[in-house]
Amino acid sequence: MRLTKFGHSCVRLDTGQGFIVIDPGAYSDPAALDGADAVFITHEHADHVDEARLRDFHAARPDVPVFGPEALAATLGDLTFTCVSPGDAIPVAGTEVKVFGGRHAVIHPDLPLVANVCYLVDGVYHPGDSLTVPDMPVRTLLVPVAAPWLKLSEAIDFARAVDAPAVHPIHDAILSDIGLGLPDRLFPLLVGGSYRRIANGETATV
Repeated sequence: MRLTKFGHSCVRLDTGQGFIVIDPGAYSDPAALDGADAVFITHEHADHVDEARLRDFHAARPDVPVFGPEALAATLGDLTFTCVSPGDAIPVAGTEVKVFGGRHAVIHPDLPLVANVCYLVDGVYHPGDSLTVPDMPVRTLLVPVAAPWLKLSEAIDFARAVDAPAVHPIHDAILSDIGLGLPDRLFPLLVGGSYRRIANGETATV
């Protein structure tokens, strides 16, 4: 399978039988949706789902299914939208998308928690805004490295717990060029040689 990063937490997976897009949000490249056969959203925050852009896409491609947690049904329910929950397995693009998770990580105790689901696609794991460790093996971990809800030490411990042979950073649009260097130095040191940054627009075999 081939993975292309489109900024922040957005990736497109080419299964050889179709294209799966995860989290095309406001910080990601609109080109992520080009040719998509299915769209998966982890949660309702704008950096993970750009509603206006998704509606424009749906107007042009109403046949393409959109999947996400039930909380998104209120805003996206008029699209070709399907609610998913942890434990679900969705056949799409010649593979199966398994659903994990449940809740967004705590940003601050005074802010309400929102639903967050995680996706495992043929061994590639996208946790959204959570540090949920799946109960099955992961070949490639997409690890969040910068967020209001996250310390870098937590991201490192999460990567260690998942113990995937390959680790690629996501959720990094809020970092400067200098800031990007920090996880790129610490992860190889503390997690190992499995860590490699995929640049925005770059495609890698996973």
